Amino acid sequence: MFALRGVAVSFSIFILLYCVWSLIVSASWRGLFGHSQKLSRRWAAELLFGWRISPFLVAIVITFALAVPSFLMLEPRQIDESMGAVPLVLCICGAALIGYGISRAASALRLASRAIAAWMIGAQPVSMGAPAPIFRVSQAAPAMIATGIVRMGVLVSERTESLLSSTEFQIALDHEFAHVRHRDNLKKLVLKLLHFPAMRSLETAWLEATEMAADDAAVSSREEALDLAAALVKLSRLRVPEPAVELTASLTLSSASAMQARIERLLAWSAEADGDRYTARKALKSPAFVGIMATAILVVINYSYLLTSVHAATEWLVR
Repeated sequence: MFALRGVAVSFSIFILLYCVWSLIVSASWRGLFGHSQKLSRRWAAELLFGWRISPFLVAIVITFALAVPSFLMLEPRQIDESMGAVPLVLCICGAALIGYGISRAASALRLASRAIAAWMIGAQPVSMGAPAPIFRVSQAAPAMIATGIVRMGVLVSERTESLLSSTEFQIALDHEFAHVRHRDNLKKLVLKLLHFPAMRSLETAWLEATEMAADDAAVSSREEALDLAAALVKLSRLRVPEPAVELTASLTLSSASAMQARIERLLAWSAEADGDRYTARKALKSPAFVGIMATAILVVINYSYLLTSVHAATEWLVR
């Protein structure tokens, strides 16, 4: 009974924290996104992704650092006390939310596996000493797309090779390699698992930031930026339907407005505007990082008091 109560209390705390913090994130991300415009697109993408998964991280840390220890240390082992309806309702809702996230991730994986298997029929490997395997696929496949979660590769349609110049083709490949290096498909799977209804707009903003970040990673001069812009224009005119496969990274899988913004940004490229203006050293000096470290120090100093307070809160919760 003690172990069952502990599981129910801990899971209730986790779900409550996850939902409350998710609501805070969904209500505040636009302000964070406005601040991220001062950063490079890669830093902006990482910031948005970190903010998106922060409810899970916050809930996990508080549950296992405070809720579980407070229950184990302060809850009497021998107690005959009934459990209220609130923990039961929270557990049911939490289990439904987690189950739905797992089903979404499994469905996305299944769709991606089927689509990739179909595209790979008759595929020919291309040896270019690239950071990820490259395969030449039929014209029915997307123009250019990064696939896979752990073992990633890049699929290139035959029509794409014939349509792009050699420099445009290489720049487009570099864009896909940026998705490979930063494991963007794996991050998409994580977002499928950590489902929350009000996060759609934040996830869309993150997706658009990753595309711009990959654009930036692929170009280092104005000539390369113009080549990539030309490649985007040419490939967007292809009458090949882009796949509705979410665990992939396609060069041209963007909304019309997002694609236009990317092209205009590349046409206006400059070394000063494109530079990584936010280094790791600056991040360590940022108010957010200083605030996190100060909070961690205060938690360590007041750990015993926090355990007592959390236990009192859980006692109120289960009644």
